[in-house]
Amino acid sequence: MEESTALLDGCGEPAGIERTLAAVLAEVVRSEQVPVDGHFFDDLGADSLVMAHFCARVRKRADLPSVSMRDVYRHPTIRSLATALADAEPMPRSEPAAAVTAPEAPAPAPTAAGKRQYVLCGALQFLAFMAYLYLLAFGTALGYGWISAGSGALDVYLRSVLFGGAAFLALCVLPVLVKWTLVGRWKPQRIPVWSVAYVRFWIVKTLVRADPMVLFSGSPLYLLYLRALGAKVGRGAVVLSRNVPVCTDLFTIGDGTVVRKDSFFPCYRAHAGQIQTGPVTIGRNVLVSEATVLDIDTSLGDGAQLGHASSLHRGQAVPDGEHWHGSPAQRTDVDYQVVGQARCGAVRRATHSVLQLLVALVVYVPLAVGGVAALLVEVPQLSTALDPGPAVFADGSFYIEALAMSFVLVFGAVPAGLLVLTALPRLLSLTITPGRTYRLYGFHFEAHRTITLLTNWRFLKRLFGDSSAIVHYLRGLGYDLSRVEQTGSNFGTEMKHETPYLSFVGRGTMVADGLSIMNADFSSTAFRVSRVSIGPRNFLGNRIAYPTRGRTGDNCLLATKVMVPVDGEVREGVGLLGSPSFEIPRSVLRDSTFDRLKGHEELRHGLAAKNRHNVATMAWYLLSRWIFTFVLILLVTAAAELYGPLGVSGIMLADVLVVLFTIAYFVLVERVVTAVRPLKPLFCSIYTPDFWQHERYWKVPSETYLRMLNGTPFKNVAWRLLGVRLGRMVFDDGCHLTERAMAAIGDGCTLNLGSVVQCHSQEDGAFKSDRSTIGSGCTLGVGAFVHYGVTVGDGAVLAPDSFLMKGEAVPQEASWGGNPARPIRPYGEDEVRSGP
Repeated sequence: MEESTALLDGCGEPAGIERTLAAVLAEVVRSEQVPVDGHFFDDLGADSLVMAHFCARVRKRADLPSVSMRDVYRHPTIRSLATALADAEPMPRSEPAAAVTAPEAPAPAPTAAGKRQYVLCGALQFLAFMAYLYLLAFGTALGYGWISAGSGALDVYLRSVLFGGAAFLALCVLPVLVKWTLVGRWKPQRIPVWSVAYVRFWIVKTLVRADPMVLFSGSPLYLLYLRALGAKVGRGAVVLSRNVPVCTDLFTIGDGTVVRKDSFFPCYRAHAGQIQTGPVTIGRNVLVSEATVLDIDTSLGDGAQLGHASSLHRGQAVPDGEHWHGSPAQRTDVDYQVVGQARCGAVRRATHSVLQLLVALVVYVPLAVGGVAALLVEVPQLSTALDPGPAVFADGSFYIEALAMSFVLVFGAVPAGLLVLTALPRLLSLTITPGRTYRLYGFHFEAHRTITLLTNWRFLKRLFGDSSAIVHYLRGLGYDLSRVEQTGSNFGTEMKHETPYLSFVGRGTMVADGLSIMNADFSSTAFRVSRVSIGPRNFLGNRIAYPTRGRTGDNCLLATKVMVPVDGEVREGVGLLGSPSFEIPRSVLRDSTFDRLKGHEELRHGLAAKNRHNVATMAWYLLSRWIFTFVLILLVTAAAELYGPLGVSGIMLADVLVVLFTIAYFVLVERVVTAVRPLKPLFCSIYTPDFWQHERYWKVPSETYLRMLNGTPFKNVAWRLLGVRLGRMVFDDGCHLTERAMAAIGDGCTLNLGSVVQCHSQEDGAFKSDRSTIGSGCTLGVGAFVHYGVTVGDGAVLAPDSFLMKGEAVPQEASWGGNPARPIRPYGEDEVRSGP
């Protein structure tokens, strides 16, 4: 930053910057003048959205230094901000980092794909998908014929075990064989999206992530799978994340290293219309905490640690023995490893793996395979469809029975789920003592994993979330919710935990979607569960990982994607933002607009009306799933009907119909929901019909089916059908758009795995939403989060794991990164931006 940009007065104050900043802020808040010592939030009544507009205007001024939201929160007056800007050093590329040795100079960037390549890529992906469906149909027909020929229950069971085991082995081995056949060994390279080389990449990526071995994350079996794919995995490592690395030959993990759940380390990234592959190297005895992102060309040395909600940007390397946290990461003295080592040798690991396989092959697989065969044999209508004679669809009673069966499956899942989830996990929890360290891969480890799996069932959380019912459901699971202050929005529809029996949430606290309660801590040989306490009168934003040692108390605002601190004094009466986190105001004047509705009488009437609307929304949710399940039963019957004349091709045709129906049905459901009350920018109370309808929009439609379209041109078709204003040839590797009709994405954008564009925010009882626009040729990095009211200029890049705050305006061709995001310098000279 040039010192000459400021005119220093006799007292040494940057008077020039001060006067200009005051004039810009006065324009933003529409005032003749603002006091230079007035606090932005406490005195001037501004909020983060207003100050984001202020920052954007400052960045457009050539006579002023750049200002970020972090600067605004740290220096909340014009005078203190001007002084800080005048004294600031030139901005580094990111936080201080030891650079990884840069790769050799890359070849010139490939030209952008044309429409012909785009169409050809989609056609090849469709053919590959059809080939996979044919293999599944062939296996289904073969298995059904052999299993149904069994005589007696024991014979059917044994045949189910044998065939199920063979099918399981085939599904596990197929991705490995395809990877070595189509790719061989992965090397650092750049692959143009929509090219033939990209089709090979996509086939391998899709199969690797769909492999049943992914379900064994946290087990030594999972490490065997990674080794079979070419990864260099050390002895005694533990990988709890199900986000499988794709370019596995570029992935190295040392002995005794732990990688926690929800971490991303794919060894590739999509950038400006290219797939860039590169190494991720993790040394020995390293801890990679929960909700982290490791970009390509990053490394952690032996004994290093990376804290939760942190990331390494391309080129960052953590030296041996150092602890880093933040996004992008920087050095810290915090110790994130809280569990010691225990005896856990090779025999224990091998025994655990064998038992896991036996349980899967002897219990789960036969139930799935044999159960379907038994259903086809025992249900008269289905068995009739397989025999020559009149079609089952001509029998009117079949439809009544199909409706009854689908009703039992959907509506019966609610009481059955409640019964199982409130009983079995509670019994298992009696075997685990909080605070005691247990060895991995034993009975206690499996009991803990079973509790985690069962109590995180998404169906019931989505059904009860965003309503008063979620409080009773979580209490039934085992949460300690103290004396609940019911708001009707205490918790969202998406949250998870390690164990509900050690989760405490204080009175008056509200939690948005994406909370992950980290009740368990791990080393490479042991684990320990501990109580997590979230204080009263808190508000937690989206995508927060809350650790066992979180240092927050009463009346805190935890902003979206904040890194909850585990050191220092307990924070109370403040807000926390960023990674690493820093303090901001707990609330501002705009957020208190609807405080009058918190009065006893107003709250009683508003909550009662909201509850009635939420009950109707839950009915919508169950009804939509009932209809969906009913049609699926019809399609399964159609497969049986077509199997006679068409054989395997009939089953494959029915599989295609299931896929097409799923997409068309949930597009129609979403369109119906939004037709009642279209999405629009809002600033309202949570006790208004506009917000209740928005909750219905979050709950009733489904987004899960979109994952099968990731990385294909068909994803763009689906987005357009859902109302997204989408440009040409957008590459979407797994982006989530929370409000589809309020997002605009330009031509040739590149959207990475785990990126989010969220066009809303809720803080306490106030709800805000606005449109967000991503310009042409932009790139959103892995795990990047874009908030509402944002404009991203053409060709801009948002780095991995970044949080772009509400109201920000990113200039054209700019590179931003961090949490909260701010201008950074891109890594190396090979960063390219391309349009459509």
